[in-house]
Amino acid sequence: MDTELDAKTQTRELLNRLPDNCTIEDVQYHLYVAEKIRRRLVQSDAGMAVPHQEAEKRLEKWLIK
Repeated sequence: MDTELDAKTQTRELLNRLPDNCTIEDVQYHLYVAEKIRRRLVQSDAGMAVPHQEAEKRLEKWLIK
């Protein structure tokens, strides 16, 4: 979703993309994911993102090599 659009416009666009037989839970999940992505993009634009190599270093003990 475009971070420039207001919440109602984003929600309408999301609803138009979802199938007609979607559930309320489907709508809630997609709104939740879209908001998480929007927040992370804002953080990234503000220089608050962790570089890929740093993320790998932090997650090294959980990654399978």
